[in-house]
Amino acid sequence: MAVTKKTEEVTTLDSDVTKPSVTAPGDGPADTTDPEERAQSVAPQPGAQALKEGTVNAVKPAPKPRGSAKPKDRTETYTATKADGTKVTVRRDINTGKTEIVGSE
Repeated sequence: MAVTKKTEEVTTLDSDVTKPSVTAPGDGPADTTDPEERAQSVAPQPGAQALKEGTVNAVKPAPKPRGSAKPKDRTETYTATKADGTKVTVRRDINTGKTEIVGSE
């Protein structure tokens, strides 16, 4: 299934090309919230449900390249000022958007 419920909606690529793709609201069939997942166009094979709804999934997850390593960690570190005037060091993961305070002055 393409959408799973956690604290936020997550969209991953469907492998079934006989049905419409299942996505979070606002996402399209080739959208994914997984930064390591890539879409690959394929010939759709519409089944009864797809014909009834008038849409079918035409992308699948692309195979991962052999020998591919995990993407390099990309982070940025900067100093910010909190509302109370305290200066803090912040680290943000550019791949995921995760931000955390790693120190204070």
